[in-house]
Amino acid sequence: MDLRSLTPASPEAGHILWLWNAAMWVCGGIMAVVTAALIYNVIRFRSRGGADPPQNTGNKTLEIAWTVVPLLLVGFLFGVSVSTTAAIYNRPQTTPDVIVTGHQWWWEIHYPGVNAYAANELHIPARRDILVDVESADVIHDFWAPRLGPKMDAIPGRRNLTWIRADSPGDYQGFCAEFCGAEHAWMLFHVIAQTKSDYDAWLAQQAQPAFQPATGDAARGAIRFRQLTCANCHNIKGTNPQNQFAPDLTHVASRKMLAGGRVENTPDKLRDWLREPNIVKPGCEMPNLHLSDQDLTTLTAYLESLK
Repeated sequence: MDLRSLTPASPEAGHILWLWNAAMWVCGGIMAVVTAALIYNVIRFRSRGGADPPQNTGNKTLEIAWTVVPLLLVGFLFGVSVSTTAAIYNRPQTTPDVIVTGHQWWWEIHYPGVNAYAANELHIPARRDILVDVESADVIHDFWAPRLGPKMDAIPGRRNLTWIRADSPGDYQGFCAEFCGAEHAWMLFHVIAQTKSDYDAWLAQQAQPAFQPATGDAARGAIRFRQLTCANCHNIKGTNPQNQFAPDLTHVASRKMLAGGRVENTPDKLRDWLREPNIVKPGCEMPNLHLSDQDLTTLTAYLESLK
């Protein structure tokens, strides 16, 4: 395991790590005491012919001790859990900055302020608290970027709100933390924290309609995209408005990963994904259209132009 994945990059993650450490120290102390007592008794009373150890039945002092000490430990853990929860969630909840919807098996990212969509990449400005509306389109998922904050369940028919923050620019890994089907392990996402100027520029670019190629393979690919069933599931702003059954492709070429984090977003990997999606990501919902080499060439060129 990369130890950097355990390093908090936000106040919320810091509170959670502190609670984890406190619980581990308490549990570790209990284990140490119990283990030491077992080892002592095994050694001290190892002889089968020896006398029975002294009996302490009815010892009021011991009975009070082993009742009070566990209660104090449980009370301590309860108290720090409540204080951690208050530190993370005790703030006013306003209009969400971003809406994250879990699908089998990818994440839809919607920026309602500019009506821009992304997939599996959540861009945020660094050093600012972002309110995230977490939802699900099908089954229960769980949105979690360990270095940035707590988990939040994505439940069908329900909106759950959570805060996320990054103290410095960077790329932070996230994933679904609730088993949700065959490709649960490849339902990854990235939180990309940027400076305010870089974030504003990225968001403005994402709000623009898709590039419309006029000539070449890319232009032919745009025609084939509309002719094939691709346009029945994928939205491309300015080309075909569509419900979000599958990832929005308006700026797909600007993303780092494809297929919910399964492969890098390169022309070769994109072509492989179009050719045999169920080989790249077994069990995915994207059908194999049995595309010809010509279709693969033109569609790849078109999608690569959507930056």
